Amino acid sequence: MDLRKMKNDEKLKLCRGYYIGGYFMLPFLWFVNFVWFFGEAFRKPSFEEQKQIRTYVLRSGIGALVWAAALLAWIVVFQVNRADWGETADKISFIIPTGIP
Repeated sequence: MDLRKMKNDEKLKLCRGYYIGGYFMLPFLWFVNFVWFFGEAFRKPSFEEQKQIRTYVLRSGIGALVWAAALLAWIVVFQVNRADWGETADKISFIIPTGIP
């Protein structure tokens, strides 16, 4: 989809849709929303809907960063403590490494 061909009110509707979609456990939508609409929010000349788009873009960026930080924290904690957690770690592992008792 080409944003240059869309009307400003349609851009706002699409940006809002991606923002709301991020709340349904789809934080990748927040990242896409941030990247896709960043230029519309901060680099284009002013237009009526720009203030709302800017709000959605900033919130989407913050939401994506929070999700990424939480995911990274979980990955680090799990990898560091996996062997110590024993059977519990085996139950929540997708792939069980061999060679660790």
